[in-house]
Amino acid sequence: MKVQEIRELIKLVDQSTLDEFEYEMNGTKIVMKKNSLQPGGYTVQQVIPQEAPGEAVQAAPVPQPAPAAKPAEEKETEAAGDNLHKITSPMVGTFYQSPSPEVDAYVKTGSKVSKNSVVCIVEAMKLFNEIEAEVDGEIVEVLVKNGQLVEYGQPLFLVKL
Repeated sequence: MKVQEIRELIKLVDQSTLDEFEYEMNGTKIVMKKNSLQPGGYTVQQVIPQEAPGEAVQAAPVPQPAPAAKPAEEKETEAAGDNLHKITSPMVGTFYQSPSPEVDAYVKTGSKVSKNSVVCIVEAMKLFNEIEAEVDGEIVEVLVKNGQLVEYGQPLFLVKL
C-alpha cells in the first residue's frame, strides 16, 4: 500500500465517527485508532507480514500527514473581508457541480443559498456525498472546476453572508 493511499485512509477515518479501523490485504494489515485523550490525535501502525513461521510480526509507525500550508490565494481571500464564508471539502474526493452531466449545476456565482442547500457533490470511494452550504448567503465564487480532485479542507466556494 502506498503512503498516499494510507494518508487518504487516515483522512477518511479522521472525518468519521469511527474510533478504530482495521484493513488487511495481501498479508499487510493496517490498524488505526483515534486517541480520544489528545485532541486530533490518533495512532496508526502498519503491520508487516511474517516472513517465516515463528517470526515475530513487526509494527512500524506510519508517518501522519502534516498540516497543509495555506496557499497565497487563500491568505488574500481571508484578508478580503470577514463577511465571506468558505465552504470547504469535508473529504478527499472528486468535485462535481451537478448530480449528472445533463443537469445544471447546483449553484453558480450569484446563486442564493441557505444552510441546508446542496451546493455540490464530492465523490469518495464510489460514494457520492452531497455538500451543504452551512450558511445563508450568496455564492461569490466557485473555487474549483467540475471533475477536479479536492483535498480535505480545501475551499470550494466563497459565500457572501
